[in-house]
Amino acid sequence: MINTISTIIGMFLIASGIFTFISAIFGVYRFKYVLNRMHAAALCETLGMMLLISGLSFIIGISWHAAKMILIVVFIWLASPVSSHLIARAEILTYKGIENELEVVDDECSA
Repeated sequence: MINTISTIIGMFLIASGIFTFISAIFGVYRFKYVLNRMHAAALCETLGMMLLISGLSFIIGISWHAAKMILIVVFIWLASPVSSHLIARAEILTYKGIENELEVVDDECSA
C-alpha cells in the first residue's frame, strides 16, 4: 500500500516536472529578447529538475541513490542562478543597444 502511494506521488511529481519543462520551451519561443528567454528557461529548469528528481526519489524510496539525486538538486539550485546571472551580466555589458530592448516604465504608476 505504501509503495503504491509513493509511486503515485512520484508519477505526479515527474508529470509536473515534464509540464514545467514544456512550459519553458514555450517561454523560450514566445519571448523576443534574450534576457526574457533566459529568465523563463532558468526558472523552469530549476523547478522542473527539482520536481523530476523528487518524483524519482519517491519512486525508488529511501536509499543512497535518492540521496545522490537530492545532492544533484542542491547543486543545480546553487549553480543555475549564478550562471544565469553571469550570462545576463555579460549580455548587458556587451550589447550596446540594450536601452532599445528594455520596456519603459510609466513614472505615474511608480510615484
